[in-house]
Amino acid sequence: MNARTPMRSLEDRVVLVTGGGRGLGACIAEAVCADGAMAVVCDLDAGRAESTAQRIRDAGGRAEAMALDVGDESQARAAVEGTHGRHGRLDAVINNAGVDYTVPIDELTVEQWDTVIRTNLRGPFLLSRQAASIMRRQGEGHIVNVASTAAKRAWPNACAYHASKWALLGLSHALHAELRPYGVKVSAVIAGGMRTPFLLDRFPDLDPGLLQDPANVAAAVRFLLLQPPETVIPEVTVLPLRETSWP
Repeated sequence: MNARTPMRSLEDRVVLVTGGGRGLGACIAEAVCADGAMAVVCDLDAGRAESTAQRIRDAGGRAEAMALDVGDESQARAAVEGTHGRHGRLDAVINNAGVDYTVPIDELTVEQWDTVIRTNLRGPFLLSRQAASIMRRQGEGHIVNVASTAAKRAWPNACAYHASKWALLGLSHALHAELRPYGVKVSAVIAGGMRTPFLLDRFPDLDPGLLQDPANVAAAVRFLLLQPPETVIPEVTVLPLRETSWP
């Protein structure tokens, strides 16, 4: 009988989380820190990032905050290289930041389209490119891209969001194939609807009972990061039991 592979720990691992100021990003940062990781909480809103980081520190964890526009190439480079420079390593990047405009195509402006693609696709590309360089040299690392059920099927009035998430899923699988020979893992999380401001602020009539706690999706991200070195999960789907946007 073969000995079982011992469960890994996130102790002392350095995890950069985008969109970490609230919602799922904040839950991911809190989850990895509860297991001993250092979280670099990044958000376009510096105050929200600091609020999440302070909450983690108050609970006895380790976290630092950083203002970050994920679509800005120089900021993405500085975030990744700065994190590696301060801590001597970078174990995981969680590409979670995302935006959406739910309007018909004839009302969607070019500026809104560009904002969605810039945040949801260009951002993960920039951060992954910078992280991959460091992780290849380390011989290990993990990039997790938070996609959506919008990467698997479509509904009206969300063409930019669907385009960005379908493309993000493709990017994730392409990087999985490209980086695995170097010991670098890439995973996509297909997240169903969550009780977060991303949905509840825009759709006040949405029944929260049809959604899931973002902490449950954060637990799935933690599970991905805890896999032994010889195992990678390229894609995982996490849905509310009563999910209405999934067949």
